[in-house]
Amino acid sequence: MPSVDVKAIEREIKINARPETVFSFLTDPIKLRRWFVAEAVTDPRPGGAYRFVFPGGDNFASGKYVAVEPPTRLVFTWGWEGDDAPTPVGSSTVEIVLKADGPRTLLTLTHRALPSDQSRDSHAHGWDKYLQRLSIAATGGDPGPDTM
Repeated sequence: MPSVDVKAIEREIKINARPETVFSFLTDPIKLRRWFVAEAVTDPRPGGAYRFVFPGGDNFASGKYVAVEPPTRLVFTWGWEGDDAPTPVGSSTVEIVLKADGPRTLLTLTHRALPSDQSRDSHAHGWDKYLQRLSIAATGGDPGPDTM
């Protein structure tokens, strides 16, 4: 029987945009700033690095892209910078799968290998919030200021 990662987060959301559009909002630094981060540096290719600066300028997430398959799949390592980070850089992996659903996209996000219940709960809350913001931005809307 396959093992189940009890510390994984799984989310699905339908977005009223094509997979090509949604994929660009996951990799383009300018589009990432519309819904997710205050600043972004990305090199979306296997082995390429990214670094995200969140609003307030004191939270930094970074990692490396593992798989980049436009416009259907993106996999990257994830973690927070800093010696006391509960989820250190590279300690977990995020996989995003995009599937066309008529004129919409079904986005499935799986965040694996989170090191603790606290980390899983915190990231679950964050992904719930940010996926909603992505859905608004990818359809041309303004999700408003991020109050993280």
